[in-house]
Amino acid sequence: MNLEIITPESCLYKGEAKTVTVPSTQGPFTMLEHHAPIVAILEAGKVVLTDLNDQVLEFAITGGFCEQHDGTVIVCGES
Repeated sequence: MNLEIITPESCLYKGEAKTVTVPSTQGPFTMLEHHAPIVAILEAGKVVLTDLNDQVLEFAITGGFCEQHDGTVIVCGES
């Protein structure tokens, strides 16, 4: 899936990912390819992704929101 993690200051990640886990206000959840469309409010925590090379990357955020639609995930976070 296409993934973009952005903050007001910069783009933290832009590329392909196998999984992405976000800290939503309803609890953390993981999105995979073909996940149902969703919009979620995020709280402080870590966005954790696994890239196509099985490398795990973590990015700390203090809040924000995410959207998944048509194979694209956009995480708008505050850091």
